[in-house]
Amino acid sequence: MSCPPESETSFQLLLRARAGDREALERLCAIYLPRLHRWARGRLPSGARGALDTGDVVQEVLIKALGRLSLFEPRAEWSFQKYLRNALKHRLIDLARHARRHPAPDALDSASPDDDQRSPLEMLIGAEGIERYETALLRLKVSDQRAIVARCEWDMSYTEITELLGKPNVNATRVAIHRALVRLAQEMADDRRSRHPR
Repeated sequence: MSCPPESETSFQLLLRARAGDREALERLCAIYLPRLHRWARGRLPSGARGALDTGDVVQEVLIKALGRLSLFEPRAEWSFQKYLRNALKHRLIDLARHARRHPAPDALDSASPDDDQRSPLEMLIGAEGIERYETALLRLKVSDQRAIVARCEWDMSYTEITELLGKPNVNATRVAIHRALVRLAQEMADDRRSRHPR
């Protein structure tokens, strides 16, 4: 069997992995593990930080998702990333609920997470800003959501995003991401004004 091309998309890898291709499965892990880890960094509930590591939670979610590949019906390049992001988000919500019901003895002593535990997004907009960001993101068009998540959360290259969004070239992708971020900033500003009217 010949080695697959490096330019193979995640969607193509996913289809091969669903068909039982072990190499495709390993490449999916290599692609998505760091992306999920970047997204989850700093989002692990403070009450769960002593008992769990972000990497452990990310691996748990990815392994569970890959174990269910035969049940997952991919419709587009974006489908699997969205599925993983939602699975990880729901796992973190479950951990937060559990931490609230069963606080660890040292959870009361813990202040904010160290900078190395916080995601770049969290350092930029702060922990309370994450909620505003998520809410504003959902109000954007799906194409804008994809552009922002791919670049800011998954740290995908412009070339990967060009393919994901179906743009004609990298420059068009850069413009699309910039415009999506401007719309996101406007949504977040509107949300802030509605919460804190003058």
